Amino acid sequence: MNKDIIISQAEMVTRLLDEKQFTALRAELERRNAADVAALFDELPAETLPLLFRLLPKELAADTFVEMDSDAQRLLIKGFSDSELKEVVEELYVDDAVDIVEEMPANVVVRILDQADPDTRKMINEIMRYPEDSAGSIMTTEFVALRENYSVEDAIKRLRRTAVEAESIDVCYVIKPDRMLVGYITIRTLIVSPADAQIGKIMQSDVISVSTGEDKETVAQIMQKYNFSAIPVVDGDNRLAGIVTIDDAVDVLQDEATEDIQKMAAITPSDKPYLKTNAFAIYRHRIPWLMLLMVSATFTGMIITRFENALAACVTLTAYIPMLMDTGGNSGSQASVTVIRSLSLNEIRFRDILQVVFKEFQVSIMCAVTLAVCNFAKLMLIDKVGLMVSTVVCLSLMVTVVIAKLIGCSLPMFAKKLGFDPAVMASPFITTLVDALSLLVYFGIASHVLQL
Repeated sequence: MNKDIIISQAEMVTRLLDEKQFTALRAELERRNAADVAALFDELPAETLPLLFRLLPKELAADTFVEMDSDAQRLLIKGFSDSELKEVVEELYVDDAVDIVEEMPANVVVRILDQADPDTRKMINEIMRYPEDSAGSIMTTEFVALRENYSVEDAIKRLRRTAVEAESIDVCYVIKPDRMLVGYITIRTLIVSPADAQIGKIMQSDVISVSTGEDKETVAQIMQKYNFSAIPVVDGDNRLAGIVTIDDAVDVLQDEATEDIQKMAAITPSDKPYLKTNAFAIYRHRIPWLMLLMVSATFTGMIITRFENALAACVTLTAYIPMLMDTGGNSGSQASVTVIRSLSLNEIRFRDILQVVFKEFQVSIMCAVTLAVCNFAKLMLIDKVGLMVSTVVCLSLMVTVVIAKLIGCSLPMFAKKLGFDPAVMASPFITTLVDALSLLVYFGIASHVLQL
């Protein structure tokens, strides 16, 4: 929803609160989606949230609670009575409860688990045992499971009994008594099949599943590839442990994209919104990278010092150092960002490195020639620089662009192969490396051509 619309609605809610028109306020909130209510709450004073939350119907309240940020959730939990907290916890799906528990301090976690029923508490604890980035950590254990020997009529009866508790019912999973996953069946198939048809004979047995230890980003990509609304998660013995639903997959993809963008900008990833993060926390996320890049950038200073005699002999060369370094850094960044994105989408693998390098080499030659020709014309016609200096600058520019693009495309692929996040090899790191190489190329060519 548009931010301006949310703000105007927040003003309306504040007015209704001030006038104590609680019936009208409840009706206004009830007709909204949970995500919109959470966005609305985000624009309201914190002290009004407990009262507004209590006006919501139980189911909408639980859905809204899931959509709120952790700070608002913590505030509400602090103000809840035990019975109110119990009502909210009972309405939550297990995977949502796990997400909330992971964000809360220990004393709040104890309260949440105390109010959960024994089965829910057990499921929460089981999911929390999985690694943070695994499929097991984002799966839900609330799904519809059927047996092969059920008839369609039996299956529909079971579906009616359990659908209220299940997070997704579009697909029902068929298991053996030992929970071994053997197939799946869609709601559409159940509805159109004869009532006496046996599930084992009409189910799809070619089920695609992921293991509990599978990386959650990979799981989200598989769901995106096959347009799944849910995917089953199995243990090492192919027993059905849970399912990952589309809402969790979308969250994973968004979080991973945000993390990659932050790493590419040399910022330690943070899962808190910008306006909710204090200045010191932002400083802590940024300063280590700035320190590292500052130290690495000293190499460029050392190179310039090494060739200061050459610069003294031809002062004109100094004027074109920024242009060479910037063009090289930009060229490397273009290649690295393209390759990093392709790696994250699984469009390329390390085995494709020769093909990628050759393609970037072709691109770099075309870019280098175009830039050199334009720059040569500028140097000769506008800057009125001599032929030899213009030749040195343009040759250096061409070599720098080629080197930068080859480094930009290959470093992320090597990083991925070695198990590092390729996003780390993005703009700041590659720019610093290319800066040093561009200077070496520049002064090397100048020394030979101009005999410095």
